Parts: sequence; C-alpha cells; structure tokens
Amino acid sequence: MSSPSLTCGKLASWTIAAVLLQILGLSLFVIGFFPVKPTLPGFSGPESYRAPTCDPVLDAEERDLPSEKLRTLYKELSKVPPSYDRLVLMVIDGLPAEFVLGRGDKPPTKAMMEAMPYTQSLLSGGKAQGYYAKAAPPTVTMPRLKAMVSGAIGGFLDVAFNFNTQVLLDDNLLGQFKRIGWELVMHGDETWIKLFPRIFTRQDGVSSFYVKDTVKVDFNVSRHLDVELAAEDWNLLILHYLGLDHVGHIGGRHSILMPAKLKEMDDVIKMIHMGSTLHQQNPDANTLLVVVSDHGMTNGGNHGGSSYEETDSLALFIGSGVKNLDFSMNAHKASHQVDIAPTLALLFGVPIPKNNIGVLLRGMFDTLTDEQRLRALQLNSWQLLRLLQAHSPNFLCGDVTCISDEDSLQTDQSISTVKENLCYLYSRAISAHNAWLLHQISGLTSNDADDLGYAINSYYDFLGNASEWLSNRATDKPINLLLSGIVIMLISCVLLLNTVFKLFKEVYSTLGKYCSQPKEISQVWQVDEAFVLIGLVIHALSLGASSMVEEEQYTWHFLTSTLYLLFLLTTIRSLFKTAASDLMKMKKPEENLTLLHLAVSNDEISYTTKNRSSPWTELQENHKIYPVLVVLIFGRILRGWHQGGINWVHLPDISKLLVQAGSFSINFLQIFSLLNFMLVGSFAFSLLLLQQPVNAIPMLVIFLQETASIIYFSSYGSLHKQWIEVVAMLFVGMAGHFGLGNSNSLATIDVAGAFIGISNHSTVLSGILMFIITHASPMLSFLSMLIYISLKDMNGLFPSDLRWSSTLQLLIGFPCLLPLVLNSIVLVAFTITLLLMRNHLFVWSVFSPKYLYLCAATVCVYIGVFIIAATVVYTGTVLFMRTKNLNSKLHNFG
Repeated sequence: MSSPSLTCGKLASWTIAAVLLQILGLSLFVIGFFPVKPTLPGFSGPESYRAPTCDPVLDAEERDLPSEKLRTLYKELSKVPPSYDRLVLMVIDGLPAEFVLGRGDKPPTKAMMEAMPYTQSLLSGGKAQGYYAKAAPPTVTMPRLKAMVSGAIGGFLDVAFNFNTQVLLDDNLLGQFKRIGWELVMHGDETWIKLFPRIFTRQDGVSSFYVKDTVKVDFNVSRHLDVELAAEDWNLLILHYLGLDHVGHIGGRHSILMPAKLKEMDDVIKMIHMGSTLHQQNPDANTLLVVVSDHGMTNGGNHGGSSYEETDSLALFIGSGVKNLDFSMNAHKASHQVDIAPTLALLFGVPIPKNNIGVLLRGMFDTLTDEQRLRALQLNSWQLLRLLQAHSPNFLCGDVTCISDEDSLQTDQSISTVKENLCYLYSRAISAHNAWLLHQISGLTSNDADDLGYAINSYYDFLGNASEWLSNRATDKPINLLLSGIVIMLISCVLLLNTVFKLFKEVYSTLGKYCSQPKEISQVWQVDEAFVLIGLVIHALSLGASSMVEEEQYTWHFLTSTLYLLFLLTTIRSLFKTAASDLMKMKKPEENLTLLHLAVSNDEISYTTKNRSSPWTELQENHKIYPVLVVLIFGRILRGWHQGGINWVHLPDISKLLVQAGSFSINFLQIFSLLNFMLVGSFAFSLLLLQQPVNAIPMLVIFLQETASIIYFSSYGSLHKQWIEVVAMLFVGMAGHFGLGNSNSLATIDVAGAFIGISNHSTVLSGILMFIITHASPMLSFLSMLIYISLKDMNGLFPSDLRWSSTLQLLIGFPCLLPLVLNSIVLVAFTITLLLMRNHLFVWSVFSPKYLYLCAATVCVYIGVFIIAATVVYTGTVLFMRTKNLNSKLHNFG
C-alpha cells in the first residue's frame, strides 16, 4: 500500500517547528512587554547638590573622599542639616495600613486599635506621622524593598525574581549610608542579605518561605533587641518581621491569630521607642524609628496583585522631631512607597539615590527653617531633572532651558507636550523659589507666607508630574519588538492549524479506507463539534474584556457543563435508537421502514450494534449514561467550591463553609480523600498532599470526573469523534483549575504549598512545586489522556496490514496536536489583546497577570504533550518490536 501523505516524521517535524517558533515569538513579546527597567549606573555623589547641567562633570576626588570627609562635604553642600543620626527601620511584612490608620475617613476597627494600643497612643498624641504608602504591583517582598531603599519602581516580572533574589546594584540608601561610614545591622528576612551581601556588620537572616511558622520566625528577630538597643556601634538597624505575613497566608486577613500578632508588633514598637527615647538624652544620638510594610494582603491572606488591599502598605515615622498637629484620620496622607527613599536620604544627610522617582513626604520637614524646606525640595527637583535628562536627552539644561524646536520635531507630539509642561512647572517652581529668596533679602515679608506656600506647592506640582511621567516612561514598550513576537506566534499558530487540518484529512481518510464506520460519524459535523468551535471562538474573544478575564472560571464551567450536557442528550438518543433497532427485528417487515426512519431522522447513526451478543457489551450500553451524569454532578459541586472568583470573593461557597466549620470537618474530608486517592495512583496522591486541606475533595472530584470521562469515551462504540473527546478532557481540566480556587490574579498562587517537604530553600524545587500546585488539574488531564489512549476501544480501526506509523498517528495525533492548537489560538488572541490594551487602566492589574498565567499554561501544555508523545511512542515501539520479533520467530519455526 502507498504511504500516507502525512507521515509521523512530517507530523513531528511540523509540530516541533511550530513549537520552536512559538517559543521564539513569545520570548520576544515578553521581553518587549515586560522589560527590565533601565537604570542609571553609578551612585549619587557631591554633584547631586549642584544644579544639573547639559554635560555634568564628576569630580573623582570628591567622590573618593574618606567617609568622614565625605559626610562633612555632603553637609556643607546640602544646606539641609541631618535631622537624625540613627535609624531603626522596622519592616512588618504584609501589614495593611488599614490596620493602623484606618481606611478613608474611618478609623481602624476596635479590635485593631486594641491590638496596638501604644502605636495608637503615639498617633493620637501627635508623636507619630502616618502615611498610606501605596505599593506598586507586583506586591511581593523583593521589589517592594528595592522601592523603599532606592526610590525606583521595579518591573512586573520582579514577581518571578522574588523567588531568586539578586544583588541590588542600583544606587540605594544602604550604599549611601555605607559610604559615609555608617555601621549597618540587620535581623530578619534573609532577602536583605541577598540584596546586600557583605554590607552588614551583624546579621541574622530568617527564611521567609516557612509560612507555617508564625512564632519562631519573629522570635529569632526579637531576641536581639535587648543587645542591639543597648549597643552604640550601629547607625542603621533593620528589623524585618515575617510572622504577620505568615498569619495571613495561613488564616487570611481576619485570622484569629492576627490580633495577637499585632499586639506582639506593638510591644516591639514600644520597646524600640522607649529604648531610643533613653538615648535622646545624648544630643549627639537622635534616633528615628520608621515602621513600614512592604505590601498589604487580600482577605485570603495572599498578595502579588494590585487591589487596594494588596497595595495598602504603611509608612509610620516616630521620632523626637516628628510632630503631627492634626490628630484626625484625614491627616494620614496618601503617598507612594518610593517616596520613602528621598525622604530618608535628606533626613539623614546623604544624596538622593540616582534612579529615585519618589517625592519628599509632606510634613516630614516641617521642623526645618523655611529656607531649608525649599532647599530640600530643590534637591529633590534637581535629582528628578537628571533622571529626566537620562530618559530623554536634551530635555532640560540648566534651570529654564528647554528642548529646542529641532528636537521637538524629532519627538512624538504627545511626548513633547508633556516635556513642555514639565519644563513650565519646573520653571515656575524655580521662579517662585527665587522670588521668595528675593523677598527675604529685601526684607519684604508682607506676603511671606503666601510666597512660601506658593513656592512649596509649585515644587510639589513639578515633582508629582515628573514622578508620574518617569513611572510611565519606565514601562514604555518597543512596538516593533512586540509586533515581531506576535507575527512569529501567528505563523506558529497557522502552522499548527494547517498540521491539524491535514491530520483530520489523513485520519478520516484512513478510517474510511479501512473501517466500516458510516460517513455520518466521520464526515458530517455534529452538534457537539459546532458547540466546541463556537465556544472556543467566544472564549478567545471574551479575553478582550477585563471583567471576563477576572471571572474566566464562569466561561470554563459553562463550556464544560454544556458540552457534557450535549453528550448526555446524544447518549440518551443513542439508547433510544438502539432500542428501536432491536424492536425492528421483532416487527413485521412493513413496520421496519417507519422505525428505521425514526432512528436516523437526526442524521446520526449508531454503529454500536455490532457484536451485541456479548453480555459485557450489553452492560456497557445500558450504563453508558452514568459516567456523563457523574461528570455533570461533580462539575456542579466543583463549581460551588470556589465560586467567588475575584470580584465576588466575599460570596459564600463550600470552601468558606468548611473553614468556618472548623478543622475537624476539613480533616475528615481530607482523610476520606486520601484513602480514595491511595487507591487510584501515586501522582494524584502527591497532588493532594501539596494542595490546601480545603481542596482535598475538589481534587478527588476532578479525578473522578476524568475517570468517568475515560470510561465514557473508551467504552465500545464511541458516539463522538476523537478530537471532541480530547477537547472534552481538556475542558474538564480547565474547569478543575478554577474549581481549585485559582484565578487570573497573582494573589491566589499558593506560595505556602510550594515549600512542603523541602528541608532547605531551593528556588528550583519550590518553583516546580508551585507550578504543579497551580496547574494540577490540567496536568491531571494530560495524564488521564494516557489512560484514555490505552483503554480506547480501537476494534476495527487497526487492521493487521496497517502501517505502524499510521497506527501511531491515529493514537497520539489528536491528543498531542489539539492542546497545542487550542493553546496557540488563545495565546495569539490574548497577545494581540494585550498589545491593544497596553495603555489600559487595568493592564497591570488584570491583563498582565493573566498573560503570565497563560505563559505558564503554555509550559504546562508543552510538558503534557511531551509526556503523552514520549510514553506512547516508547510503549508502542517496544510492543511493535516485540511483536515483530515474535512473528519472525514464528515464521522461522514454521
């Protein structure tokens, strides 16, 4: 016989080529859309205290001065005397500002206020200044610490780097402090040690990944307090407490452990404040306590996204020079986390870090003279001007020289408009400052307060606009690189579609040649096929709406339940046709035509009556309806387990009811699920161990759904084409993915489970476990396809003279190609959507997290397809070779 037009070699070659193109295109797009933020090399020195020029000249001799002389030089050039000489930076990981300052016009809840009495007394007594220091996404520890000490915003992909913290090479406060001879001490999260190796005089790092530990992780920090507060050999003491964040991960924002943990933190604040107050008797030792949080947390205790709860971080300043005369909650000013860096720099007499985009916090320099306050704002403005020059050459030279007309023609009109506006705001601030100075020199003080207020507000207008422009500029995306990535991914998608269409033609031409299947089952499009195609198109289009992205679980639950409902109707009709066919045999010949017409009126012929004399076949036919019912019933249970999604997470569901019922109910269900999983396989059992306790039953439900689907599809005489069966199993996997509580928000990633069974921190192992936990259901679908392939009744499909390559093609063609094709279509569609939405309000909070999930899902598809192909090819090759050897021996024996 002639070889098929699409051989296994061609199929594999085209598939591998398409996958490689997809990886290339995806890489280009990710690099372009999520760039690593460009930074200025080096660090700020004495030149930062001088007005910026077009061609700044660095004085190497000044920058290389000994620490004592450098500190003196900074003080002389700055003209803003340091307000403090010792800093205690206390980081309470995951503490929402709402717990301390309240939310909006509302004070903190009574429970929160009672949990932190000393801190509340400082605020109400005007001895502390509190700020809502909004954190930028991604709200994970490492990029947030970088923002606090450097004033620079990180890239969105820092959420991935957070699990493999790298050394911070950008200009930062710790480096500036070290250059003026400060001694630095750190106790707490080891992230600081990874960011700043060999910079601390003393250090005691604790791991942030043992999230089940809420006691010892903080005790290991507090045990050093007595010694450190009594010591006088340090200038900066960093204390990073992780316990509150761990409490949130375990029990959520409103955990019963939260008040006790807040009281513990309040006692630490009291201990530090009282200790620093004793040192204030020495005028040469003035200590500032700064209590900050790196991010907030959702009601579920997670973080990583951009919701209010996750970005609600705290900045609390406690010191002798801090005065808050307005005790109302409205006095707590809104700011940004990056504003901490320039504020601390000028409070302690060091240059503002080079890549800072933060603005001086209002109210923190009120104890200075009017001239010193304006000087501080001027230094902040000069620093941002230098950064503006670096991002856009010839933007500003000197004080008032703006871009030339020739340069304006070479830039985008909208950008030029922004530049001109910034130039105007800066010029206005400088003019107001000079006018105030002139009034001081001339002795005209009649409008002194108005002139001062106008100058301060003018500076803040410029600083706010410049900071916002630089923040947006740091996320600019090269359109050519993005388009190149999309075009390559589109070519890959077309290549995969062409391959799968050829496979369709090849498979059904082979079946038509070798098998006796009716044409209706192999060539006519059925209702389930039309629904799948329309559903996939609608799903791809729906990802263009932010609300549909946030609540994608509803789409997958609908597609899965509707498809299996169609399977149920098809099965019921098939049973009626079978009964009618059997009845025809007992009727008179003239009555058979009427019954036959009723049986085939819907253009769907059951070819399952062959060899019906077998009792096992009878049992299969009579019970074919039950697996579909199992999938539908369990699908409804799974749908109600985690039904809140993102926008309606507050709605009651089964998981919340179990949590409220207490640990006994959860443990009972977990033990029940463990016993069942021990009976069905080690992989599913390991998945259950990694999942949260409340997800024990959903994992069992997903496994039973996959098992029921295998039974339904592998029974004798399937009613559906193979590609529909493969798609149905993928649908079950995606519905299960969301049924386990996953969403398109980074906040639902189960970080705690990623470190189960790991004795020492390993970025690779924890990353693999996190991937398995998040994509447990889709991976289970791929493994179920192996069982589906092995149990699929292929009686009549593979005659003895069919080539091995054709057999292999029929076995794994659709299970391998369809997942790649479906994922490629969604990937290309959403990539185009992301490009169009690159300036959308929710690009970083909704669309970008979804794209990261989609990239991870693509990796999951690659792994699943590889496992299927490798397993089937290896098993089939061994079986084929052994059969060939056996036939050869029999032939020789004969």
